[in-house]
Amino acid sequence: MARGAQVVIIGAGVIGSSIAYHLAIRGCTDVLILEKEEAEISGSTARSAAGVRHQFSNTTNILLSRHSIEKLRVFDEEVGGHAELHQVGYLFLVNDPVTWQEYQRNVALQRELGVRVEILTPDEAARFVPRMRTDDLLGATFGPDDGYCDPYGIALGYLRAAQRLGVRLQRATQVTGFDCVEGRVVGVQTTQGPIACDMVVNAAGPWAGEVAALAGLDVPVRPYRRNIYMTTPFPQIPGPIPLIIDVGSGFYMRHEGAGILMGKSNLEEPSSFNQTVDWDWLDHVLEVGLARFPVLEEAGLAESQCWAGLYEITPDHNPILGYHPDLQGYLDASGFSGHGIMHAPATGMLIAEEILDGRAQTINIDELRISRFRDGAARIERNVI
Repeated sequence: MARGAQVVIIGAGVIGSSIAYHLAIRGCTDVLILEKEEAEISGSTARSAAGVRHQFSNTTNILLSRHSIEKLRVFDEEVGGHAELHQVGYLFLVNDPVTWQEYQRNVALQRELGVRVEILTPDEAARFVPRMRTDDLLGATFGPDDGYCDPYGIALGYLRAAQRLGVRLQRATQVTGFDCVEGRVVGVQTTQGPIACDMVVNAAGPWAGEVAALAGLDVPVRPYRRNIYMTTPFPQIPGPIPLIIDVGSGFYMRHEGAGILMGKSNLEEPSSFNQTVDWDWLDHVLEVGLARFPVLEEAGLAESQCWAGLYEITPDHNPILGYHPDLQGYLDASGFSGHGIMHAPATGMLIAEEILDGRAQTINIDELRISRFRDGAARIERNVI
């Protein structure tokens, strides 16, 4: 088998592109990215709601966000491309006493780690949206440095910068198997033929579990559909507003251009790769959205601008990062559970450290390694949407 690359990265989305870039800027340019589609950045990255936030319940996720958002602030100058970071904030509205106590503990942890977060009264939270219902709210948390970005611009920026440094991209190339010798990866089988390598990074997003299974590995990453609905231009909610999450119902919204982007996860829907818009689910989304924001009743629906994408979800809603203990030369970088865009800069850096230094160093990722499931050490991330 002819040598293909020192490192093969499976998936040309924002995570795979960030890893390739961070390897290349450290001098590791013998890198080949394999993308199964005809075009790069055409999977979950391009279908994201694009939120970025510091407000998590786990220390490691907060640290990933701190590093990543700092990098997104200077992305255009450092990497090239267009991050389009809009730090309009995240606003979590809470109406349950137990949840409110939990969110206040989370704020204490976030502040301890250097994150700016405010605790607001219901009246203070009401200033963001006209006629917002607040009679049942206990309070809100507001992160002024949170917001949203341009996932495609970030992924393309990383990818093109990596290519300028010598990284190669091979499109329309699906991985169909792994070549292993004495418990170590030595190559991959693809629809375009075999490719030899020293290391493989599984950054296949929602497909990561299926890719891992080709190597005989059980990586618990499953795809779940998420629908995003858009209104027509809606000046009745003047901007800018934060990305607002009604925690009790799961409804969220933010501005997108002149309209409002909104959604809510259907937690009863089984895992699938279905990416068609669920129009039946829209009725429930509108029901809970109108209960909190009656002004939305005046909005029109921009059907042609609605879309659906896939979350790559793990049992504890945390990513799986680093070397796999059961197969030498194989690394996981998947399972971000809706947080891949916001954690892509830190993930690229950490996986590059894992490969080039033997272990991630800037942020300790031990609690994100796959061994946590085997060891019973998984800690659920509570702040998920």
